[in-house]
Amino acid sequence: MDNSINISFSEKLRAYFDLTKFRLSITVVFSSCFGFTLASNDVNYFHLFLFGIAAFSITAAANIINQIKEIELDKLMSRTENRPLPSGRLSVSEAIYFGTSLGLFGIGLIAILFNIPAAALSLLSLILYGFVYTPLKRVGPIAVAVGALPGAFPPMIGWVAATGHFGLEPGILFAIQFFWQFPHFWAIAWVLDDDYKKAGFKLLPSKGGKDLNSAIQITIYTLFLLPLCWVPYYLQMTKIDSAVVAMLCGILFLAQTLYLMKERTKKAAMGLMFGSFLYLPIVQIAYLINKM
Repeated sequence: MDNSINISFSEKLRAYFDLTKFRLSITVVFSSCFGFTLASNDVNYFHLFLFGIAAFSITAAANIINQIKEIELDKLMSRTENRPLPSGRLSVSEAIYFGTSLGLFGIGLIAILFNIPAAALSLLSLILYGFVYTPLKRVGPIAVAVGALPGAFPPMIGWVAATGHFGLEPGILFAIQFFWQFPHFWAIAWVLDDDYKKAGFKLLPSKGGKDLNSAIQITIYTLFLLPLCWVPYYLQMTKIDSAVVAMLCGILFLAQTLYLMKERTKKAAMGLMFGSFLYLPIVQIAYLINKM
């Protein structure tokens, strides 16, 4: 049963806006447009804009599915209890209609203006995030591995949308973002562990939770980024300058995981979390600048 409350038109619009998880969706759009731009010999900015609109719509749709399926769990956590659905600002039926419309629009736009492979990848990403990753969050850390798949698709989707084909280039963009997500997700899970426990989320890699074993696994996955950051240079996607920048960022990122291993505190995990937010866009911007 829907339990939406009566609110003004402007508040309703705000609720729809909040439902898209705008800031999170924009980071995904940036990553998608990064792949699109890196693959393009001559960027058509109007096409890039339309692709960004489609990417935002699909990402928002996936976020809405997540919130619909977790509405009762969101009521249990202080950081999510005021979201549009648990707070009653929107009904489940409103969220379903909105999310479905966004998803169909985004996937259809990519299929019509770009190509079917990119649209198919977008659909797969939406399904994996909304219907596979979401329920696994209460099962165990396998959810992070599954969630890292759709989380790593954006630059690959952008590349395929621009070129119409797969290959080593979109594969390495996928790989870098895939391995980045483990320290990223686990740092967030460490910081929000107490809140996550209220909803039964089990995302940290160790059964002991915030322990040395979890910190070690975070460090191991971060290590993969050091050799991977050189591959775009060897594939002649970018020049050596960006590889050096990516390596330096990777070393700093790794240092934060080592600090977490030493301290094993929420403060150290928060530093790693913010470091992860900075690492990916800095590296991607470096690759773009070096390509120009």
